[in-house]
Amino acid sequence: MKNIFFCICFGFLFHGTLGYFGLTGSGTSPLEKFNPNDLIASTKDSLGGIVKQIPQSIPTPQTILSFGKNMLAGVPVQLGFEVINQACSAAITQKQVKPKYLPDVTKMNFQLRTCRGEYLIPIQTPEKLLTHPEFDLSLKTALLVTGWFSNINSTMENDALETVWEAYKCRGDTNFIALDTAAYVDSLYTWSAFNTDEIGKIVAKGLVELLNAYPKEQLHLIGHSLGAHIVGAIGRYYNEFTSTLLPRITGLDPASPCFNEGENLNSLSRGDAAVVDIIHSNSGVLGKKEPVGDADFYPNGVNPLPPGCLSIICAHARAWEFYAESVYPANQNAFLATKCNSITSLNSGKCAGKRIAMGYACPIGAKGNFFLNTRSRSPFGEQGLRESEIVCSKCTHATTK
Repeated sequence: MKNIFFCICFGFLFHGTLGYFGLTGSGTSPLEKFNPNDLIASTKDSLGGIVKQIPQSIPTPQTILSFGKNMLAGVPVQLGFEVINQACSAAITQKQVKPKYLPDVTKMNFQLRTCRGEYLIPIQTPEKLLTHPEFDLSLKTALLVTGWFSNINSTMENDALETVWEAYKCRGDTNFIALDTAAYVDSLYTWSAFNTDEIGKIVAKGLVELLNAYPKEQLHLIGHSLGAHIVGAIGRYYNEFTSTLLPRITGLDPASPCFNEGENLNSLSRGDAAVVDIIHSNSGVLGKKEPVGDADFYPNGVNPLPPGCLSIICAHARAWEFYAESVYPANQNAFLATKCNSITSLNSGKCAGKRIAMGYACPIGAKGNFFLNTRSRSPFGEQGLRESEIVCSKCTHATTK
C-alpha cells in the first residue's frame, strides 16, 4: 500500500514538474511560467485530493464480493457468448440462416387477461377487443411480449407473464394483454430471432385497426428478451403504416445474441416509440450491454450477474422481476436511479442529480444512462415495499357494454 501511495504521489509531482517546465504541451517558455511557490501549492492540492479520495476508493466488502463473482462466473460466460454472437453475425451476413417456421397470422392471438378469466382475440380482428365485455375503454392498456420459449401455451410455466400479470392485476387500473406468438419464437434461437421482425409487422397491422378507435396514448408495449425486439418491430412498423409513433416501449433485458447494430436483424432501439426505456440485467451475455433506448437503466452496473444470481438465466429474468415489482400499487418508486457513467462512480458519491424511477413510473422525458443498486432478494428495490405491505385493489372486471 505504501509503495502504491508513493507512486501516486511521485506521479503527481513528476507531472506537475513537467507541466511547469513546458514539457506537457504548453507553448509558453518554462522560464516565463515557472514559479516555485505555485509548484508547491499545486503539489499540496494534489496530495490533499489524494488523501480525501482514499476512503472513497477503498471498495466495500459487497463491492469486492460482486466483482469476484462476476470475474469468476460472469465474465467467462460473457466471453463465450460473444463468440456465439460473432458466429451468428457471420452466418447471418453470409445468409446461411433462414427461419424454418414462418409466422402464420391465423394462429396468433392477443390474450386479454382479467380477474374473471383469459380471452383470446385473433390478431387479424383486434376490433373484437373494443366490444369485449372485459375490455375497459376508459383504462390504460399494457401489451406484454415475452421471450424465447415462453409463449402462453408453453408446457413450461411462463414465469415472466404470470409475474407481470399478477402485478397489473393488483393495480386493477389497466387492461392487460399478452401476445400469443404461437410458438414462432420457440424454435431454434436463430430461427426465432429472424421471426421477431415479421411478428412485429403482423401485430402492428392489427394495432392500426385497434387504435383507430382506442387512444394510442393509453397503450404501453413491454417486451422481454426476444420479446423486446418484437415490440421494437411493432413500433417501427406502426410508424411506417401511420407516420405516427406509439407512446412508450419498455425493453426488459433485450436479447443480445445475433442482434448487432448495422446488421440484418433489427433490435429494439430509440426511435421505435416516442419513449423507449430499457432495463439491463444480464449485460453482454443474454442481454444487450450497450445503451439502446432513450433511458437505459443498469441495476448494479454493467455486469453479467446481479446480486443474488449465480447463473445467466437468473440474471436475465431479473429485468422482468424488477419491472413487475415496480408495477405494484405504491411501489412505483421502489427503484430510484441516478444519471451516471458507472456503478462505481455512483457508489463513490460522484453522481449528482435527481433520482428517477426505473420501471413502471419511468419519467417520460428521461434520457441517458442511469445506475442504481438492488437487493439480492425480493423486494429487490432498495425503496421497495415488502409483500405484506402491498395493498391490492379489489379484483373487478370491465363494465358490460
